[in-house]
Amino acid sequence: MRFDLVDLRLFVQVAEAASITHGADQANMALASASARIRGMEETLGVPLLERGPRGVKLTPAGHALVHHAQVVLQQLERMRGELGKYAHGLKGHVRLLSNTIAATEFLPAALADFLARHPNVDIDLEERPSHDIVQTVASGSADVGIVVDLIDLGNLETFPFAIDRLVLIVPRHHQFGRRRQIAFHEALDQEFVGLNSTNALQNYIGQQAARAGRTLKLRVQLSGFDAVCRMVEHGVGVAVVPETATRHRHRPSFVVVRLTDTWAVRKLMLCVRSVDDLSDHAKQLIDHLKALGTKRK
Repeated sequence: MRFDLVDLRLFVQVAEAASITHGADQANMALASASARIRGMEETLGVPLLERGPRGVKLTPAGHALVHHAQVVLQQLERMRGELGKYAHGLKGHVRLLSNTIAATEFLPAALADFLARHPNVDIDLEERPSHDIVQTVASGSADVGIVVDLIDLGNLETFPFAIDRLVLIVPRHHQFGRRRQIAFHEALDQEFVGLNSTNALQNYIGQQAARAGRTLKLRVQLSGFDAVCRMVEHGVGVAVVPETATRHRHRPSFVVVRLTDTWAVRKLMLCVRSVDDLSDHAKQLIDHLKALGTKRK
C-alpha cells in the first residue's frame, strides 16, 4: 500500500467537503488529477472509499477508516515539523485555523500579521466557516484551532477567551433613528436592510433573530463584505447590523452607530482546540499568541 502525503491530504479535504470538486479546489489540484488519485487509492486497496452521487460524495466504512488514519498521520507530521523546526532552519510548519466571519475579518488580520512576522517558518491556512462547522471539524482533528461564538455547544473541546463581538445597527446620518443611542432589534424590522451574502454565517444569525421576533428581514441588497455594507448605508440604501469593530475603520462615516439592546447582540468569541497537548509546537505558539491578545482585551 503506497499512499503519499498529497493523497492523504486530498482525501481528507474531499471527505470534509463531501465533494471531489471542492476538495480538489482546497488542495489546489485539477479535478481530473484529484479524481485519478482517489481512483488509484481505491484500486490499491481493492475497496471503494467513496459513494458518489449527484450531490457529492459520502464515505464508505473503508473511507471513514482511511480518514481517521490520514488525520493521525498528518497531525504527527505537523508535530514532527514543530519539534525539528527548533533545530532546522527553513523547515516550514503549517497550522490550519478555522474562524467565524467576524473574527476572520475584524480581529485576525492584525493578530496573524504580527504572529507571522515573529514566526517566519510557520504558514497558516485560514478558512472562514460557520461556528457549528468549526466545532465539528476541530473535534474530528481536521483542523488545529477554531474561533467560534460561545452560543453553540462546544462539546469536549478545550476553550479560551479571545474577543467580544458586539453587533450594532448602523443607519444613514439623517435617518429617523439617527438621534437614538440604542434600540431594540425588533424596532428596526420595518426598515429596509443592507446585508451580507445569504451563505454568510453572520447574516444567517441575524435572520434567525428576526424570525424569532416573528418577522423577516427586508433585504434590498446583499454584499460580500462589511466595507461594502457600510458604504451602501452611507448612501441611504438602508440600515444594517454589523460588528461594532467594522464601523471603527471608516474615516468620518456618513452613518450613525446605534447600540442594540438585545442580549444576543453581545457575543463572546472563543478559541477552541481538541487538545492543547496534542498540538504541534507551531499550533501551540499560535494559541499562546491569540490567548495573550484575548487577555489584553479584558
